[in-house]
Amino acid sequence: MLNKIKAALAILEPTFLQIEDESHMHSIGAESHFKVVLVSEVFTDVRKVQRHQKVYGAIGDLMQQFHGLALHTYTPDEWLTVENAPNSPKCMGGSLHDKK
Repeated sequence: MLNKIKAALAILEPTFLQIEDESHMHSIGAESHFKVVLVSEVFTDVRKVQRHQKVYGAIGDLMQQFHGLALHTYTPDEWLTVENAPNSPKCMGGSLHDKK
């Protein structure tokens, strides 16, 4: 799945792309949750919501193949000041798959 996501996001011409499988932090199963850090000139003068829409548009039907996607989108200038994305929070449960 990581390679499919990477290939789909190539259309956004990332200068930096990091994709992490964070499924181990959740109770749903393998390849269910991903974190994407994407730096691209395409995001210049684009609001956060529109950046996410561009990512969702690029990923397309792949979104139906997993449960969660944490997005961290930056312009190259923003990335120079941030240099890394925040850590994802630990899962607090709440999955339909959790035993009651």
